[in-house]
Amino acid sequence: MSPRPRRFDLIAFDWDGTLFDSTKIIVRCIQRAVADVGGTVPGDREAAYVIGMGLMEALAHAAPDVPQDKYPELGARYRHHYYAHQDDLVLFDGVLPMLGELKRRHHWLAVATGKSRRGLDEALRSSQLHGVFDGSRTADETAGKPHPRMLHELMREFGTEPDRTLMIGDTTHDLQMAVNAGCAAVGVSYGAHEPSEFDALQPVFVAHSVGDLHRWLAENA
Repeated sequence: MSPRPRRFDLIAFDWDGTLFDSTKIIVRCIQRAVADVGGTVPGDREAAYVIGMGLMEALAHAAPDVPQDKYPELGARYRHHYYAHQDDLVLFDGVLPMLGELKRRHHWLAVATGKSRRGLDEALRSSQLHGVFDGSRTADETAGKPHPRMLHELMREFGTEPDRTLMIGDTTHDLQMAVNAGCAAVGVSYGAHEPSEFDALQPVFVAHSVGDLHRWLAENA
């Protein structure tokens, strides 16, 4: 049998909550940072909602009663708590085999994340994913989600069209970014946002585990 035609040349992944099992730690770090500066601590759902945004936008949304002159301190406290726990972050089971198969099929793989460039580079160095991705964009060097600039820049870098590009993420911010860029999107239900929130954004698939995502990509990407 001839190989199945490839549908997507470029596959872009969100990081936290999609490849890395980090949602609970990020929620706790947001809550502790807000408490440190005297703001009203958001609940788990409110803190999880902002995951995927750029850091300062996320913290401002999660802590609306914290005055702007305290934002630098708020960001510093978040980074303090996050770096204290970054060694606790692990890849979801099955991520490495999935990415390895996509590489063997000659897809371009990229990261499009709300993390900072420094944060992503440190995460790549400390994980088993160094050298796996062909490109990456972060919120601090482009624009925060759901602005489509990350995907637009990646598509220009690899010379791909929107209909040949797939965005995979665990939040409505990821899926809305794909809509704004004219790309297809896959949502994953095991991260920060409830899958019921994805419906209005019409992802082509919602995966309930990395294994589920791997199978769909093998058959459809």
